[in-house]
Amino acid sequence: MLVFLVGTGIFLTLRLGFLQIRTLPYALKLAFSPSKQDKESQGDISHFHALMTALAATIGTGNIAGVATAVFTGGPGAVFWMWVTAFFGMATKYGEAILAVKYRVVDEKGEMAGGPMYYIERGLKLKWLAMAFAFFGAFASFGIGNMTQTNSVAQAVEGTFGISPIITGIVLSILTGAVILGGIKSIGRVTGFVVPFMAIFYVLGGLAIIVMNLDKLGPAISLILTDAFTGEAVAGGALGTVIRYGVARGVFSNEAGLGSAPIAAAAAKTDHPGRQALVSMTGTFLDTIVVCSITGIVLAMAGLYTGEVSGAALTIASFDAFLPGAGKYIVTIGLMFFAYSTVLGWSYYGEKCFQYLFSRKAVVYYRYAFVIFAFIGCTLQLNLVWDIADTLNGAMAIPNLIGLLGLSGVIASETKDFIALRRREIEAEQSGRQLSS
Repeated sequence: MLVFLVGTGIFLTLRLGFLQIRTLPYALKLAFSPSKQDKESQGDISHFHALMTALAATIGTGNIAGVATAVFTGGPGAVFWMWVTAFFGMATKYGEAILAVKYRVVDEKGEMAGGPMYYIERGLKLKWLAMAFAFFGAFASFGIGNMTQTNSVAQAVEGTFGISPIITGIVLSILTGAVILGGIKSIGRVTGFVVPFMAIFYVLGGLAIIVMNLDKLGPAISLILTDAFTGEAVAGGALGTVIRYGVARGVFSNEAGLGSAPIAAAAAKTDHPGRQALVSMTGTFLDTIVVCSITGIVLAMAGLYTGEVSGAALTIASFDAFLPGAGKYIVTIGLMFFAYSTVLGWSYYGEKCFQYLFSRKAVVYYRYAFVIFAFIGCTLQLNLVWDIADTLNGAMAIPNLIGLLGLSGVIASETKDFIALRRREIEAEQSGRQLSS
């Protein structure tokens, strides 16, 4: 499964000519700079809100608990393999989004509906495979996008503040229901505020630790790079274990290839599929290359991964080792916001899959069930929750990757068309500047 995921990313990277390197600066500018076409183009939400909804779903416990699990099980070298996964995953995320916008439809309420189920059905003409993705996606939303998130919050809150998981579950369920019942526009507004705040809060906390302990930064990065190819930090020097957990947790964190993020991309206001695809691509960069790196480097600097503590508790202990008293609050509060936003983002993904399988009228039942499972997740055993999430991730990825490979020609064609459009735009801008001067 992991070879299939990363292999698809490598294939698309080569076919698109390493597009993720060439276009990243423009993609970041596009994501965070409001443009005229955001208002004039067809869609439900802006580029920014579509990215924030997707980031809400991807920046979650994988960035804190997932990275810690990878380092604990596979050693610091796992962080390097997370970077590799993210690099090729950017091409995958780009491909997913370009297809999602190209093949999206307008539902009976006048809202956009898109994602792998639509491009598999309308592009590949494989209705049964589209339904398989929607089925796995609808149920995966209860695992990766719900129970793993609330479970990690409940464990962290109980460890830091001594609050019962039952109370945490009740609060999270109420807060979740208050937002998702309003649909994508409500989710977009909330994530547009929460995601930048939570990411900056956590990243600044991690950067403060790194800056205050610069003497440990070089050895930590050196350890990550050497362990990535030796596996010495793992019992028995199991290099395969390092790669497996690095790739697995990288995929869990940035979700490239799973087919989840393109569902949010399809709702974006955009004049060309390629424009939103570039914006979506930045999500993988921000999630793994930026946020996960902060966690991984601090874990390597602290060196506590050889003990018995794993998951979010390991990240909390590592931050607290450098910032006694404050560190655990940075991680716990960050985890609370990360997980809550992920629950919101994934509620939309699961809702659209549920809508595809049944009908728009069935969505309300899904929303109520989703809120109930947010509570249930707080009370389950951690290992069971993560196993369910990994299994369902793999199940939904298979139809999506088949769709990406089968429609790779469409991705390349749309990309070529967009590059030509960008050249004309750049030429027009240059002509305008010359006339004004």
